[in-house]
Amino acid sequence: MIASLLAQQSQSPVALFLPFALVIGIFYLLIIRPMRKRQQGMEALIASLSNGDKVVTNGGIHGTIAGVRDNTFILKVADQVKIEIAKSAIASLQSKPD
Repeated sequence: MIASLLAQQSQSPVALFLPFALVIGIFYLLIIRPMRKRQQGMEALIASLSNGDKVVTNGGIHGTIAGVRDNTFILKVADQVKIEIAKSAIASLQSKPD
């Protein structure tokens, strides 16, 4: 029944694809663009980290960066306790050194 109604109405192909293009545009503006902006901000934060910065990991570990390697950070979490974490495990910067 729907097919017969569509066959009776001869619409241009542009009019048929306009709603799809509108939905894709809204999807891009509300979801993809903010997510990409947040990801670029996080990449800039990770690239700017250096020794002495206090950070929080995704697992909730608070520590101070004691060393920087290619893909990892050495994180000092207590006296005489250092752990090695992936750079992608950093959630936020707690504070910069004074």
